[in-house]
Amino acid sequence: MAFANTAVSDLIATTIEQRSKTLADNLTDNNALLLKLKQRGNSRPFSGGRIIYEELMYEDSATVNANSYSGYELLNIGVNSPISAAQFDIKQYSAAVTMSGLEMLQNAGEEAFIDLMESRIKIAEANLMNRIAADLYGDGTGNAGKNITGLQAAISATPSSGTYGGIDRATWAFWRNVAVDASTLSITPSSTTIQGLMNRVIVQQVRGTDRPDLIVFDSNFYRHYLESLQANQRFMDEKGSAGAGFTSLKYYGAGGSCDVVLDGGIGGNCPTDTGYFINTKYLHWRPHSARNFVAIGGDRQSVNQDAVVRHIGWAGNLTCSGAQFQGVLTN
Repeated sequence: MAFANTAVSDLIATTIEQRSKTLADNLTDNNALLLKLKQRGNSRPFSGGRIIYEELMYEDSATVNANSYSGYELLNIGVNSPISAAQFDIKQYSAAVTMSGLEMLQNAGEEAFIDLMESRIKIAEANLMNRIAADLYGDGTGNAGKNITGLQAAISATPSSGTYGGIDRATWAFWRNVAVDASTLSITPSSTTIQGLMNRVIVQQVRGTDRPDLIVFDSNFYRHYLESLQANQRFMDEKGSAGAGFTSLKYYGAGGSCDVVLDGGIGGNCPTDTGYFINTKYLHWRPHSARNFVAIGGDRQSVNQDAVVRHIGWAGNLTCSGAQFQGVLTN
């Protein structure tokens, strides 16, 4: 099949491939949650399989064999092997780079053509990053269940019901995250109440040295927290997430500190009146190693159109191996 510009196939494909690693980095570096996961080493590609597994250990009170004893008392040698795995579907995303035959002819000069192609690729990249960043806050049911299984599923406002990662939360208490609803406590979030509400969430998430290291707020909750600290500007985070370009503060409590970042304002994705208290040790970004923002398939040209289409693709999911260490504050 003849194209108006025979170089377009190789140029589009190789340019996308050259930019693929940069695109993956841009997505993580421009999203506070993904940046934290990358810094912790929890951005982990997988190479194949029908689904993504996250192995986990839990305590089953029916099989625990640890106990005290005295003298010649028989010891409990019952099998205690509560090891299982959560499973997550592979979700797929793509964005198209298109070039019509007329545009190829009009931009026949090498530099002009490359400039046009670069612009189209940047637009496709931005659209893809924005869509994935938004879907990170969803519950995976969007677009007929094809969206990423995001934070609304991983850190549910109703954690004692529903199935997440193939595990029934109504049955298994260890798979329930912490959830605090200010409205059920008859507390109106404000600059004078926000820290108390944050404390209510975070103290329930601590186990030994395990504690949240990232709080993501919408505009309302972030503003309440900011105003609660206005007289103490020393709490501004200058080296952590703020140093990476995010609007960021610090929270100190429950034996440690964590970043408090804003994902509101222009283009913010965090749901209104919502704050996610995240222990990123147990949250994982799992892109497929062969589909991490790369050119997918060959060139596509309609039988009745003079145009070329090339797709940028991504596949994977957001997974969790410790739901009980996550928390959410709502109103």
